[in-house]
Amino acid sequence: MRVGAHVSVAGGVDNAVERQLDVGGNCGQIFTHSPQVWQDPNIGDEEAASFRDGTATHLDGPWVIHSSYLVNLCTPKDDLRAKSIDSMQKEVDAAAKLGVEYVNVHLGAHTGAGVDGGLDNAASALDELDVPDGVTVLIESDAGSGTKLGGDFEHLNEVLSRSEQDLDVCLDTAHAFAAGYDLSTREGVEGAVEEFDDMVGLEHLRCVHLNDSKHECGTNKDEHAHIGEGLIGEEGMDALINHSDLEDVPLVLETPNEDGKGFAENIARVKEIRENGDC
Repeated sequence: MRVGAHVSVAGGVDNAVERQLDVGGNCGQIFTHSPQVWQDPNIGDEEAASFRDGTATHLDGPWVIHSSYLVNLCTPKDDLRAKSIDSMQKEVDAAAKLGVEYVNVHLGAHTGAGVDGGLDNAASALDELDVPDGVTVLIESDAGSGTKLGGDFEHLNEVLSRSEQDLDVCLDTAHAFAAGYDLSTREGVEGAVEEFDDMVGLEHLRCVHLNDSKHECGTNKDEHAHIGEGLIGEEGMDALINHSDLEDVPLVLETPNEDGKGFAENIARVKEIRENGDC
């Protein structure tokens, strides 16, 4: 079972390996810099080598780099589009340097361009990237608030179809739940997985952000809860973690650090649910 968390790179990206081990993870996700600002990854050669060696020695992988929150691939604004493309190019280059397989990105908001226009903008922006060999960009499902795209599985399929890049997908369970896919029951999970397979294709699912939700299904509100303690709940989490079509997909947690619990407790809970369930 590949399960891990989004860990900090404070003090150097190579520190992420030990932090992942400390919470019981064997794969995971990082930011290369603060996601709230336009900033270039600043990763030295020795630091990158230490990260690669530590990963190869201690973890199963994969790692995912999460792009900056400022990136907006759907935007009709030329300046923001240019910054977004430049930021993404630097992230895929950093991934190649670190030996990281995936760079994860939200499509962003069309802000008036319309759904079709926004999807075209995203696909064409991605087509401008020179993605190194061994690196794949993942489009992440979204909670779908406002003019943000990616909440509907059809949006993901459209970008994959319209882009010339070899793209894949990261499914965030809290986002999908917020966007209206009811993952709180076994029947709901089965229906959502079938719909994803029909619309996008399970062969494109390379990572799951496994998060419970503090808000009701379909509210478009994105706030994560501890595994099994939110409104997706124990039945939904059990169904997701033990779904036969998802058992080999890496699970990356972005659960909160509150109520005396952090990543370690949530990863342990995921492992417990897998051990007690039937894949």
